[in-house]
Amino acid sequence: MATAEEVAKAAERRDVRDRWLLSAPALLVIFLAATGPLLIVLVYSFLTPGSYGDVKWQFSPEAWIAVFLERDIFDDTLSIAAAHVTIFLRSIKLSVVTTIATLVLGFPTAYFMATRSEKTRDLWLFLITIPFWTNLLIRTFAVLQIIRNEGIINTILLKLGIISAPIQILYTDTAILIGMTYVYLPLMVLPIYASMEKLDFRLVEAGYDLYASRFQVLRRIIFPLVKPGVIAGSILVFIPALGAYVTPSVLGGGKNMMLSNLIELQFGQGRNWPLGSALSIAVMIIVMVALLAYVRNAGKSGVRHG
Repeated sequence: MATAEEVAKAAERRDVRDRWLLSAPALLVIFLAATGPLLIVLVYSFLTPGSYGDVKWQFSPEAWIAVFLERDIFDDTLSIAAAHVTIFLRSIKLSVVTTIATLVLGFPTAYFMATRSEKTRDLWLFLITIPFWTNLLIRTFAVLQIIRNEGIINTILLKLGIISAPIQILYTDTAILIGMTYVYLPLMVLPIYASMEKLDFRLVEAGYDLYASRFQVLRRIIFPLVKPGVIAGSILVFIPALGAYVTPSVLGGGKNMMLSNLIELQFGQGRNWPLGSALSIAVMIIVMVALLAYVRNAGKSGVRHG
């Protein structure tokens, strides 16, 4: 005869099994919705492009070769695809610089918010989240109105006599950087604020009592304690910046393409779906590397603090 403990364990196993069975349909739908499109893109990247878009179901590695290489039209020799490499490097560079710019602006902003009273903190947090209420395209056009030749910046500088002719900011890498910094700044501020809100500021006061300078307090006390928020914010900014499409299209004017613009071009005018798919997977690999670096760094930080 089964003991009370065995009966309880059997009931627990049945409960776990029933919960898995009940959630299985939803989990299956989520799995297919998450992996299905990626599998299709992965398969397309190894096929032959059709004449007018779509694909031919013939295996070919040419799309992956064309990510960084190009064939000569006369003798089929391979050489570096300078245009693709330039776009990859520009995308990574702008994403990294955007991450740094948002960190430089977001860190003091989060510190300012965390050192206010609780009621005032809620107000500042509310103000930081307001941009999320507006469509990304509208926010990007707002930046365009500020930096264009007849925009607010050039108008003020001209009236003050600082410049004699409008500064060409629009349709440059600088314009894209300004736009992405504005768009993704809240994604940096919020994680840092979440870490800084839990910071014991008595440690900061102790640092000053031990005659540490402000920079030393920042480097030796504040930054190490809020580092998880900095890492999370950096990842939250870098990943969408690397895949940005709207901001480079509007502020770059099509002349300063990023990876998403190149991918869209292959699926659109280029009619080379396999190459567009290969480029998409390549971007995903870059993102995965960034995430792995984040997980590894966060894990080390957790071990040290533990």
